[in-house]
Amino acid sequence: MAETVFFNRDLSWLGFNERVLLEAAKDTVPILERIKFLSIYSSNLDEFYRVRMPVLMAVDEHRQNADGQGNYELAKAEINRQQRKFGAIVAEQILPELANHDIHWIYNKFIPNQITDQVVNLFFNEVLAYIYSICIDKDLTDFFAENNKLYQLVILKDALGEERLELINVPTDSLQRLYSLQDDGHTYVVFLEDIIKYNLSYLFPNDTIQGVYNLKITRDAELKIDNTTEEDITTVLERQLETRDFGFATRFLIEPGIPLRSLYRLIYALKLGNASVVEGGGYHNLKDLNSFPLNGASFSYPKWPSIHSVPIPGNETLFSLILKEDVLVNVPYQSYDPILRFFNEAANDVFVDEIYTTLYRVANNSRIVSALMTAARNGKKVVALVELKARFDEANNIKWAKQMKAAGVKIIYSSVDLKVHAKVALAKRVISEKEEFLGLLATGNLNESTAKFYTDQILLTSHKPMLKELQSIFGFLSKSKKAPGSEDQIDFKHLLVAQFNLQQKFLNLIQREIDNAKAGLVNGITIKLNNLEEKILISKLYEASKAGVKVQLIVRGICCLVPGKAGLSDNITVTRIVDRYLEHGRIFIFENNGNKEIFMGSADWMNRNIYSRIEVCFPLYDTKLKDIIMKIVNLQLQDNAQESIYKFLKDINTI
Repeated sequence: MAETVFFNRDLSWLGFNERVLLEAAKDTVPILERIKFLSIYSSNLDEFYRVRMPVLMAVDEHRQNADGQGNYELAKAEINRQQRKFGAIVAEQILPELANHDIHWIYNKFIPNQITDQVVNLFFNEVLAYIYSICIDKDLTDFFAENNKLYQLVILKDALGEERLELINVPTDSLQRLYSLQDDGHTYVVFLEDIIKYNLSYLFPNDTIQGVYNLKITRDAELKIDNTTEEDITTVLERQLETRDFGFATRFLIEPGIPLRSLYRLIYALKLGNASVVEGGGYHNLKDLNSFPLNGASFSYPKWPSIHSVPIPGNETLFSLILKEDVLVNVPYQSYDPILRFFNEAANDVFVDEIYTTLYRVANNSRIVSALMTAARNGKKVVALVELKARFDEANNIKWAKQMKAAGVKIIYSSVDLKVHAKVALAKRVISEKEEFLGLLATGNLNESTAKFYTDQILLTSHKPMLKELQSIFGFLSKSKKAPGSEDQIDFKHLLVAQFNLQQKFLNLIQREIDNAKAGLVNGITIKLNNLEEKILISKLYEASKAGVKVQLIVRGICCLVPGKAGLSDNITVTRIVDRYLEHGRIFIFENNGNKEIFMGSADWMNRNIYSRIEVCFPLYDTKLKDIIMKIVNLQLQDNAQESIYKFLKDINTI
């Protein structure tokens, strides 16, 4: 019997990020989009160093693989390999392609004479006001190298031959990172740090510059909240957010060529002894390539205008339509307007007396939150579960929670140990003492900004039995104690809810396909996820494969399941989609002897989702909507999936 095996989760995630990087190498992708994929790769890697590398560093000395090499070292080696590939893609593909369009990106090159006067003027007119220097050997008493900020190490010799080190800030938080300069019809793109470097002799007129090297420090981003604290969680989080960028250093990213004696002096002075020293390219923080100054329609993807897919006659409302039939919105292909309208109608419908919702990542200028505050001012009972521990969105969520509370919205928070990751909303209407429910259940955040580039599914329904279960979930979440006990058992017949029935229900659904395979009945499993890690569910999929069940997986990121292994996973395939949109929806399809059952929802199959979050998955009952989801998923299992999906949804909207 084949041994049950699992991929390493961190190496799997790094494999996903390499898949992002490979999009930058495709000559079929427009050049500006290729540069943006370089930006996404860099941003992802920064987050990995802030979130995962501290974990790997902590356990490395206790747990090693069979070769005696810890996971931290394995990850570091893989990152170094990818960084070399990154540099090769830029040098061998991106720069020549830009040059073909007479756009000259000054990347690891001297600034050409044609633009030196412009570079000097930029330095004195715009840059110099934000520059400061720190002498490494003298001025470090109160200096702290900030997280993910760029610096330049300048090695100088004075008139007596004495060497000293100066640290120069690169003020990307105040100025743009890349400048587009024109000369005689030619375009040159120059980094801010190269503008500074070219003018350093002005800052040090009495010294000889021996070398200039770009640096960046990445720090641990973990927030540590004591679950026994009696303080208000917003107070605790705000205090920790103020110090997040002052965590211990996990990575010291350096430009190649720094003399070792200077590097050691710098490490000692900046207290970076425990950080991983990584030799990168000549430039860091390349997530800033997201704003690469390049205009022209031919340089970007062709526009796909959002499809308006929910036609509502002028004498009707969205609510009246939902009361007649389920509505499914597939963003970003289809317009997000129906979701905004759901909240707007709930806020102003005279029959709505209660509104409940979960908020995980809130848009910076959220019209959804504005509608909730309007509803509260209109005298409706509005309850919002705000997840304050949504990583890197904590401050924004705290801001909105305070504003909603001031407007009369009842704010509830999840517990320290149990995040609420569900994406749901509920409006209750009362007409002649009769209750009606209208619900919103989604695979992605209620966030109109991310809905422009995350692929998600949102179901709008008036299915009363399902929504009564949703009402019970909000009742549970409103309690001060968030860990479900015996008194909190809810008889879920429709919804799958983590901490209650989600894992067991999925195990049962897989088992039914196994039983059908053994009985010679129609069987099969197709699942789309962001991440797949949880070993009990993976082992059940292995069991299904060994029973002859065809298992098709679409997994964007982490995938600890090993497909195609003889005797274990022969019948399992894994597809990874990286395209212009970020695949984010979670879809679960079970053949059920020809009577397909389809679920969608917020839950990945990760340990955190299964064991330490409230997640909600929901069934799709409408036959027409099932057919749409099946068509989308089948297209996703093919090449060029996103363009095909857009054309499909556009076509059915015109029928």
